[in-house]
Amino acid sequence: MANKAFKYRIYPTTEQQTLFAQTFGCCRKVWNLMLADKQAHYQATGTILHTTPAQYKDTYPYLREVDSLALANVQLNLQSAYKNCYIDHNAEPPKFKAKHRARKSYTTNCQTSVSKKTGELRQTIRVGDDFIHLPVVGDVPSVIHRKADPSWKLKSATVSQDSAGNYYCSILYEYETSVSPCP
Repeated sequence: MANKAFKYRIYPTTEQQTLFAQTFGCCRKVWNLMLADKQAHYQATGTILHTTPAQYKDTYPYLREVDSLALANVQLNLQSAYKNCYIDHNAEPPKFKAKHRARKSYTTNCQTSVSKKTGELRQTIRVGDDFIHLPVVGDVPSVIHRKADPSWKLKSATVSQDSAGNYYCSILYEYETSVSPCP
């Protein structure tokens, strides 16, 4: 198995831009909350605390308005950072993310479900001829300059905003590779 990503320029509406900004902020907020709790627990007990974004949704109800998989990916990224630092000892400790220095991006995973009406398979992320469908956000107008092979499996989408205010979406695919024997 191998992975390949295609990066597309997207042109979100004003409402979609607001949702993206809210998701970027919520991901940063969850990272900082989880990191603060993990650091306090580690200093007090010497063990690593396992937290989830769901435990903060009662205190911060606006976290319910964004894609839950984006917040779950923040949790996985923080767990990976902690593992690299405190278990494998080959990285610096994770740091808090500041609003103006943090990278504006989030990743969401593709999930497949069966439609109750038609019985067909539906994916939460879809790439059309001139749009990309994302969870919570909907269809975002895009420039689709290349398409993946139909046999490839769509894995995730990463939405990002650069310093000039342009939006991009990187779609990650997984595909089979054939290994040829050496001559």
